[in-house]
Amino acid sequence: MTDPPKPPYAGLTPDCVLDALDSVGIRGDGRLLALNSYENRVYQVWRDDAPPVVVKFYRPARWSDAQILEEHAYVGQLAEREIPAVAALSLGDGATLHAFAGFRFAVYPKCGGRAPELGDSATLEWMGRFLGRIHAVGALEPFAHRPALDLESFGVRPREYLLAHGFVPADLLAAWESVSAQALDGVRRCYGRAGAPATLRLHGDCHAGNVLWADDGPHFVDFDDARTGPAVQDLWMLLSGDRADMTRQLSDVLAGYEDFHDFDRRELHLVEALRTLRLVHYSAWLGERWDDPAFPAAFPWFNTQRYWQDRILELREQVALMDEAPLHV
Repeated sequence: MTDPPKPPYAGLTPDCVLDALDSVGIRGDGRLLALNSYENRVYQVWRDDAPPVVVKFYRPARWSDAQILEEHAYVGQLAEREIPAVAALSLGDGATLHAFAGFRFAVYPKCGGRAPELGDSATLEWMGRFLGRIHAVGALEPFAHRPALDLESFGVRPREYLLAHGFVPADLLAAWESVSAQALDGVRRCYGRAGAPATLRLHGDCHAGNVLWADDGPHFVDFDDARTGPAVQDLWMLLSGDRADMTRQLSDVLAGYEDFHDFDRRELHLVEALRTLRLVHYSAWLGERWDDPAFPAAFPWFNTQRYWQDRILELREQVALMDEAPLHV
């Protein structure tokens, strides 16, 4: 009988974190604060003689070194142009990606801030200006190693994974299998209506939690999900409420965005399609990481009867929304 696989971060003790930092010339004073991250492990580390830093330990086997370095290079390009994206520090021999005790890690300056007020028109326009600048840089060259955000990677494969691994309760399986297939068909129709909008390098996960607001405006953090995709992927997660609310919010964002980068209105056909893909992908993301003890502790409701009942209702709503006219600005 073989032993079960060890959790991905079993060896990442506080001493290991401090020793890893010491290996690149950063000496912590012993104080660590685990920050809110489940995909990776992220800590704020205090120092006696310098400001604190943030260190990110990458989930093993998720990204290749080339993919991580490509993200670092992209964010570095943004920072060089004085766009407020928090880039990894170059340490030691000038590298941004380091290895210690089987873990890969990067170190970042600590950036303080609060959540942006997404109900405020001026805040949304300000964020739109910086997103326009981010995308203007993102459009300069493609990713060579990072994958695309598309129907296959965020819809088809996650659905197949969930069906193959028995996460959906048996009495709900037929309903979820049917509605998820309908939902992906709806995504295909939305992409068909959108035509072939341009793709570019994205933040990829641009929700309010990845924007820190300070007195000088927004700071964009955590480009860990950077991928190639349509520009609207970095816009739709800033929208909430009913159709009228989202229309107003989108107008505010685009008022700033289009000062720096063109926006193809055909991409508005993709708003609900991308939301649908995120919902399917999120369930598979939880399932794929269920052997990490942090996940059952943080998401105890996953894989319950109620969870999958809610997902079925959610996808039915998305099927209807994807057949409605897109937002009009």
